[in-house]
Amino acid sequence: MAWFKRKDKNIQTDQRKEMPEGVWVKVPKTGETVHRRELEDNQWVDPLSGYHFRIGSDEYFSFLFDDGEFEEIGQDIVPTDPLEFEDRKKYSDRLDEYQEKTGQSDAVRVGIGKMNDLDVVITCMDFSFIGGSMGSVVGERIAMAIDHARENERPLIIISQSGGARMMESVLSLMQMAKTSAKLAQLEESGVPYISLMTNPTTGGVTASFAMLGDFNIAEPEALIGFAGPRVIRQTIGRDLPDGFQRSEYLLEHGFLDFITPRNQIKGKLTNLIKILLHKHEK
Repeated sequence: MAWFKRKDKNIQTDQRKEMPEGVWVKVPKTGETVHRRELEDNQWVDPLSGYHFRIGSDEYFSFLFDDGEFEEIGQDIVPTDPLEFEDRKKYSDRLDEYQEKTGQSDAVRVGIGKMNDLDVVITCMDFSFIGGSMGSVVGERIAMAIDHARENERPLIIISQSGGARMMESVLSLMQMAKTSAKLAQLEESGVPYISLMTNPTTGGVTASFAMLGDFNIAEPEALIGFAGPRVIRQTIGRDLPDGFQRSEYLLEHGFLDFITPRNQIKGKLTNLIKILLHKHEK
């Protein structure tokens, strides 16, 4: 219902000026709103509460690589539907839908470039593509990234955000856990550094494989990290879980993580850790 409506068409107080869509963003942690540009300038971290909004490979690559410049590999490896899987819709149709929606061909990308003048290989998952689930293409691209890092002696960084293995590929997706873990064992034998960065969420087969195998395992604040979800665990053991269970702060306290680093400090942290590892391997 309008408060006022004057007859003069030049002054109608019930006509409110609409804000452009997406200019203000609500912060789930506080309920407050923050300007979108302020979030973008702060790498999508709320400057007041420190809440980390979920971002994808586009954003991570833009601030981790110097000047946002990198070479992408593995894009020629694309998903198929070998099992002809169908639940509510065909897996092939679901792939088409997410490829159109996200502009990505699958849930991980591999970039090669410089980070603070250090040559690095950065692999980043995209939760927006079928929940960042790990299928055959994800496993193969990560394996390719590991091989490139090993053959060119470039430190490897993997940024995880995933709901786990992709059920639509059944056992083919589970095989990626063994493949990526075996590739990382070869990387370790070669003395090439690997840092795992876990973001919200990192769960299932991703946590049970490459995400927890870094020389350093680090995470963003308040990230959900675990194998099974809290609800499944609660139902299985029949007990309430501790506050903050499976959040990065809880895992750090119990020895599963080495560091928790805010996103707007992560580039410097990764650089320092890589320099430590390179110096160690030079001795």
